[in-house]
Amino acid sequence: MVKSKVLIVGGTGYLGKRLVKASLAHGHVTYVLHRPEIGVDMEKLQILLSLKDQGAHLVDGSFNDHQSLVNALKLVDVVICAISGVHIRSHHILQQLKLVEAIKEAGNIKRFLPSEFGTDPAQMGNAMEPGRVTFDDKMVVRKAINDAGIPFTYVSANCFAGYFLGGLCQPGKIIPSRDSVVLLGDGNQKAIYVDEDDIATYTIKTIEDPRTLNKTLYLRPPENILSQREVVGIWEKLIGKVLHKSTISNEEFLTTMKETGQNFAEQVGLTHYYHICYEGCLTNFEIGKDGEEASRLYPEVNYTRVDKYLKRYI
Repeated sequence: MVKSKVLIVGGTGYLGKRLVKASLAHGHVTYVLHRPEIGVDMEKLQILLSLKDQGAHLVDGSFNDHQSLVNALKLVDVVICAISGVHIRSHHILQQLKLVEAIKEAGNIKRFLPSEFGTDPAQMGNAMEPGRVTFDDKMVVRKAINDAGIPFTYVSANCFAGYFLGGLCQPGKIIPSRDSVVLLGDGNQKAIYVDEDDIATYTIKTIEDPRTLNKTLYLRPPENILSQREVVGIWEKLIGKVLHKSTISNEEFLTTMKETGQNFAEQVGLTHYYHICYEGCLTNFEIGKDGEEASRLYPEVNYTRVDKYLKRYI
């Protein structure tokens, strides 16, 4: 079987570079879109050159140059977009509408995986402002994909382990404390934590799998469906010490979020934490007929368990 050729947009990003590595590891001819908008960003250039050294092909293309996108797409069968949603106010996610238009014109793409990789936006119709902007924008992109009849797979990866486990599920922290922790509410709402390299592996496995065509792939590694208290308990066991625990109620959390003057992107992130840690939005629904669960489809993937992930911080 001839392997699909893959184009990764956003290949220098936090998840993007892992997707490039996973694509190459699975034997796909892999292209990375090189956008001239990086200007003189030396760090991004070094990542691009490193990806090239690993075997990826760099191809010029820009969201501001429709024909360049079409030309890049004609080289491949599959497109994976991993552009960052960090700069929320500028609606980076909606730039993918230009990619959708280019895919329509190119006419050769067998699978498109847009930049999702978090909470399933289809489950977040009642999300709070300002955090709902990311979900709303992703649903706009989904509608465009559907209207264009483009074959797709959406990947709902839930919580990136580095952002959640590193800080013991506390917003704004990425290194676990050896002394204390603030529990969000009672700390008993379940969330789902996935190693970023595992996200990339599962994603690449979907691209030629007919079972995931026009469906959402949910990453729900069963041993990593844990509450904040359970995550803290694993860390305490690893370091042999009980942390001092305090709590912040949902009312206090929302008040603090509104009063401390965080910028827009920070407020968006905090509302996502609220839905995950206070409402349990990642685990309060069953996967329907339009979805598949990754660890069931790909039991051969030995995903990283929470205790192993946390060991890196000792």
